[in-house]
Amino acid sequence: MAAGKEIRGKIKSVENTKKITKAMEMVAASKMRKAQERMRAARPYAEKVRNIAAHLSKANPEYVHPFLVANVGAKKVGLIVVTTDKGLCGGLNTNVLRGVTTTLRDLDAQGKTAEVVAIGNKGLGFANRIGAKVVAHATQLGDTPHLERLIGPVKVLLDAYAAGELSSVILCYTRFINTMKQEAVVEQLLPLKAEALDAEPAHQWDYIYEPDAKSVIDDLLVRYVEALIYQAVAENMASEQSARMVAMKSATDNAGSVIGELKLVYNKTRQAAITKELSEIVAGAAAV
Repeated sequence: MAAGKEIRGKIKSVENTKKITKAMEMVAASKMRKAQERMRAARPYAEKVRNIAAHLSKANPEYVHPFLVANVGAKKVGLIVVTTDKGLCGGLNTNVLRGVTTTLRDLDAQGKTAEVVAIGNKGLGFANRIGAKVVAHATQLGDTPHLERLIGPVKVLLDAYAAGELSSVILCYTRFINTMKQEAVVEQLLPLKAEALDAEPAHQWDYIYEPDAKSVIDDLLVRYVEALIYQAVAENMASEQSARMVAMKSATDNAGSVIGELKLVYNKTRQAAITKELSEIVAGAAAV
């Protein structure tokens, strides 16, 4: 019964794995609900600041913020790559990094170089492996994104764009659609496009500025970009927990299937051993 003993060991090992994946699935389900609530709570602010930024950009045409101006002569592009700190979440990071790879290939064909800000361990490791220039990074964000930890790394690219060193800034993250579906997004963050800012271009807006238009618009557009990045990180965290819950559920179901197959093989092996012993006993009795 040496073979049977090995099979029992395999069954025990897979059962232990199943317990771990089941526990991880339940933890991910609990964190997923909190992450989704946090993401949905951030959406109204992001939408409101988007509308106000659009109205202000059109209400004071004599002042144009640097974020609204394209730096045509610059040969560098900034990439903000939002990924997870941990794995075991299916193809979530793979899909985003595939989009990043395509973007880098397109930039190389245009004769441009990229400067990367990595948010998350997976994106940082990927950028280091491919030899990309990482100018800043933020890792170990935990389950709750904090804006003060994101402002520093991202400000490096914002300042570089305002100084005319970057032709554009691109944001790469995973957008949460529902529990079963998450979508990798690669979108232009800077320069801000008027059609992306405002869904109601027919309206005309005017404001009274205090202390002056430049100070108000400068601060508002910086807040607007920060809100977009915070929203991207919140969406990515909600997508991470959803993808991890689905992946762990699939792993648990697969472990159950493997256990069932191993038990079937064990029973067949055991039955064969019993049949062999009975045959030997019967043969011995017949010989006597």
